[in-house]
Parts: sequence; structure tokens; C-alpha cells
Amino acid sequence: MVTEIAVLTINVGQEELFEAAFPSAAAVLGSADGYLSHELHRSIETPNRFTLLVRWESVEHHTKGFRETPRFAEWRGHIGAFFASAPQMEHAIRVV
Repeated sequence: MVTEIAVLTINVGQEELFEAAFPSAAAVLGSADGYLSHELHRSIETPNRFTLLVRWESVEHHTKGFRETPRFAEWRGHIGAFFASAPQMEHAIRVV
């Protein structure tokens, strides 16, 4: 199992709209092969910054099985307009 860590900076003033739109994007995400679970967290110090944690069976399930498919464009279509900048993303494995 790997965790995708994506930091999403949302246009100021659109945070609640983003939160309202996110369940539709999450439904697309949840339909992907290799998807296990996700969590969305909102920063206290920087309220327009969200951290999305997505658990995948493997990096390839995320990169090949989701990002390189039409599902990714569909996912982005639900929430991409709220992004103030390109999301910062990396993969991690649990060590403890």
C-alpha cells in the first residue's frame, strides 16, 4: 500500500464551494482500480490549503490506473477550477 499526498491550494474565498464539490470528485476517485481510501484535511493556519491523502494498492495503480485514464480528467473536472495553483503531489509508504 502507498499513500498519495496531494497539497491543494484553493482560490481564496472558494474553500466552501470546493468542499461542496469534492464528494463528486471523490466518487470518481473511489471507482478507480487499486483505490483503497482517502481523507481530505483543511489547514487551520492556511484555510485555503487542503491535504488529500489517497491510499492506493501501488504507485502504478495511481499513475497508470488513474492518472493516465479518462477518470483523471473527470475527477479534475469536478474540482480543478478551484485550484489556485498546480497541486503538489508525492507518494509515501508507512514506516511506523
